Order: sequence, then C-alpha cells, then structure tokens
Amino acid sequence: MNRLTQLAARMFDDRSPIYRQIADRIEADVLSGTLGGDEQVMSTNKYAAFHRINPATVAKAFQQLVDDGVLYKRRGIGMFVSPDAPEKLRAGRRKSFLTDVVDPMVAQAKAIGVPVSELIERITELTGEG
Repeated sequence: MNRLTQLAARMFDDRSPIYRQIADRIEADVLSGTLGGDEQVMSTNKYAAFHRINPATVAKAFQQLVDDGVLYKRRGIGMFVSPDAPEKLRAGRRKSFLTDVVDPMVAQAKAIGVPVSELIERITELTGEG
C-alpha cells in the first residue's frame, strides 16, 4: 500500500457509512470556519480521486448536504457553502444536544435524586459563568 492509499484509508473508519463521514467532515469545516459562506468545495470527482473512493459515494454526501441546506449548486460551476450554513448547523446541533445529552442527564438526575439547583450550580461551575 503506497503512502497516498494509506492516508486515504485513515481518513475513513467503519463507525458509519463513508458518505456520512464525508458530510460530517464538511460540516465540521463549515462550523470551524475552514469553509466559509459561498466558498466552493472540491468537486465530486476531485474529492473521490483524492480519497480514492467511489464518486457516487461523494455525490451522495454532497446531495445530503444540499438537501440539508449546507451546500448549494451553481449549475456548471460546482458546489458552494450556503451563506447561512453555520447557523443552520449550530441550530441543528443545539437541538440534538438538548435532546440527546441534556434530556437524559436531567432524567437520570431526577431518578437518583439530584436537585435541579445542583445541576445548575455544577454547570455554572464548569463554565466559569455566574
């Protein structure tokens, strides 16, 4: 296995489908500011060639991002980051965080008798706010 093949193999793992990992990576780049609004992303074929994966896999990831409003298409030019993508992604992640993390935490705290005031105190302590 040559160096490029080894690098491409490390880019993806078995935790989820490759197209989802591509979409997750692009979303992370948008959230971090590495990819800005109206910035062009690498073409499907270039992305596939660079990572040595099937172009259909990349196309599926890009289409998911278009459907989610993260990317948009300019006919004949390519894919670009939607100007409001960071806000959309943050809003979605906030909602998921509250549902997936905070709700179960509160339910568990309630089940073991931890008062809400203690949760708030601990969160305030950890964030340095207050």
